[in-house]
Amino acid sequence: VQLVESGGDLVQPGGSLRLSCAASGFTFITSAITWARQAPGKGLEWVSKIYSGGETLYADSVKGRFTISRDNARNTVYLQMNSLKPEDTAVYYCAIGSNRGRGTQVTVSS
Repeated sequence: VQLVESGGDLVQPGGSLRLSCAASGFTFITSAITWARQAPGKGLEWVSKIYSGGETLYADSVKGRFTISRDNARNTVYLQMNSLKPEDTAVYYCAIGSNRGRGTQVTVSS
């Protein structure tokens, strides 16, 4: 299993970013993929999940601001993040089961 996140950046409050998670080494089309994040000095926080059929779940802290999607032809999951807040600052990971990538840093600051 290999998961590679990208798209993190420094952005001002209220801005947007789109994260990508490129997956390989497993049957992507039948798999549910999770996004999680870890802020400095804090534990891992679940953010969102997308199932093989396209059903989605969101943490209350991001609901209405973040959108998860998948492109099965590209074996890629996306996380569109809008109306970003300083408290969204974290390393963002995609995961399947106990496997996760190295993460991508998102910093929201003016």
